[in-house]
Amino acid sequence: MAPKRNRRDLRKEVLRRLGERVRGLRRTRGLTQEALARSLGLSVAYVSLIERGGRNPPVTTVVAIARALGVSPREMLAE
Repeated sequence: MAPKRNRRDLRKEVLRRLGERVRGLRRTRGLTQEALARSLGLSVAYVSLIERGGRNPPVTTVVAIARALGVSPREMLAE
């Protein structure tokens, strides 16, 4: 039987995956963190924290990032 994952572990995993997806899409589109941050009205430091899984951005920010990267919010969160 697989060990139960607690909420904290699940949260970390979800944020890590979201960050990896943002970073991968951003790089695929040839954008720097600075360019993405500027287009979103966010700081480069905040975008960096999201990409490292260090922040839990509000859904409105996830939607804005998805639009800026040309994908649906669902694609940003898909497993």
